[in-house]
Amino acid sequence: MKVGYVRVSTVEQNEARQLETMRKFEVEKVFEEKVSGKDTQRQQLKDMLEFVREGDTIYIHDLSRLARSTKDLLYLIETLNKKGVGLVSNKEDIDTQTPTGRLLLTVIAAINTFERENLLERQREGIELAKKRGVYKGRTPKKVDKFDEYYALYSTRKITKTRMAQELNISRPTLDKLIKKHIDALNC
Repeated sequence: MKVGYVRVSTVEQNEARQLETMRKFEVEKVFEEKVSGKDTQRQQLKDMLEFVREGDTIYIHDLSRLARSTKDLLYLIETLNKKGVGLVSNKEDIDTQTPTGRLLLTVIAAINTFERENLLERQREGIELAKKRGVYKGRTPKKVDKFDEYYALYSTRKITKTRMAQELNISRPTLDKLIKKHIDALNC
């Protein structure tokens, strides 16, 4: 069976070119999600890995949709190989069912990881230089109305962190930072 995997990192991003790849290869079932690719803990990815069987082939638009790091990509490839499932990447023109495809996949994954690490390093360096010049102040802290009210409910176990984040219309990482800041302020 031809199975597709489509991923974008945010709701604002468009998956149209990836869906076009799915049509090009006449993919029969597509797993789609809008979530960061920073690790392999993604629901649709897990569902797809559970779904595929020996003889199936997974189609992706490009390798970065499947994994961001060489380690994660090679782990996923190994998992697919154990199940007897192939992988075809449109952009890189790779088919893991061939020896050349497997070699190219490993080399390209390493290069992608190298590029990503260099980009992040340059970004950190740029931020440090901007801070030294007094140009970069960081993100503007998010103002959250009724935080104390919801924190009281959370601390008495009347609501969960997930519910608190939803009610305050913020992400869980932002909520965790606010809770830490709140606790630190109480301990001063």
